[in-house]
Amino acid sequence: MFQHLLICTTLQDGLQRLIHFAPDIAASGVRKIIFLHVLPIEDRGIPKPDVEKVEQARAQLTYATSELPADIEVKVEIQSGRPAERILATAQEHHADLVILGTESRNLLTEKLFGSTAIALCQARKVPVLILRPQLISTYTVEELALRCRHLFRYFLIPYNGSRASEHLLTQIRQAGTARAFTSLQECFLLWILEEHARVDKLLHQSRRQEAETKLATAKAGLEQVDLKVTTQVVEGEPIPETLKVAVEYDITAIALASDTLGRLGELSKPSFAGEMLRRSWHPVLFFPSP
Repeated sequence: MFQHLLICTTLQDGLQRLIHFAPDIAASGVRKIIFLHVLPIEDRGIPKPDVEKVEQARAQLTYATSELPADIEVKVEIQSGRPAERILATAQEHHADLVILGTESRNLLTEKLFGSTAIALCQARKVPVLILRPQLISTYTVEELALRCRHLFRYFLIPYNGSRASEHLLTQIRQAGTARAFTSLQECFLLWILEEHARVDKLLHQSRRQEAETKLATAKAGLEQVDLKVTTQVVEGEPIPETLKVAVEYDITAIALASDTLGRLGELSKPSFAGEMLRRSWHPVLFFPSP
């Protein structure tokens, strides 16, 4: 599904552990992995690399080349600069088709005050981004992490509502599904959430549900054309809680999202669904950029 990964680590987020699991990541069809650590620029004087910190970082990102499969390439990059800028530049240089990084869960106000590399990358809309929670990656045993690396893309939960962004998301997944390795993406769960409205009469409510089920059936047929197993469901309630509830109840490996509104000014008054999922979900979140 994805062949060139850029894994970004602060060396304190647990993602540095993935350097030892390249063979497991390769099992899902990955052929190239770039590990990137970005050192901050000193505010005073002429910017220059801190040789000691560079060597410390490189020592933490060492790996056994003898254990790598013959058809996978692994590289380590230690750079200085602003994280989001260096990540985007490195992704372009190495033709990465997915960026992986860890980020803490946070609220919108904290994000606006202190910034978020993950949100900045999603707003840039250059490359898909997979968000992992450091608390989970850091606590996995070696056996658990090896299994997780083998199944990063196996089963997607897709919140779907027929919007332009969700149609674009399905197009991206169909294209990825066409070129996927056998052990990569296998199954999708299409979830349509009908928000509750007290003033909606019973007949109109039934009509909305029928429309949702019809559009889900069409979306399901499109994904099944690329040999994916697809489950659909219509639920009623608030989008964020209901999505997270389904993510817990089913054996998904990531929540796949796209958005036309993430990062716009209106988010301050009404946060976007995708933005809130990126901030609150403990499950991995895979964000596909919209055109």
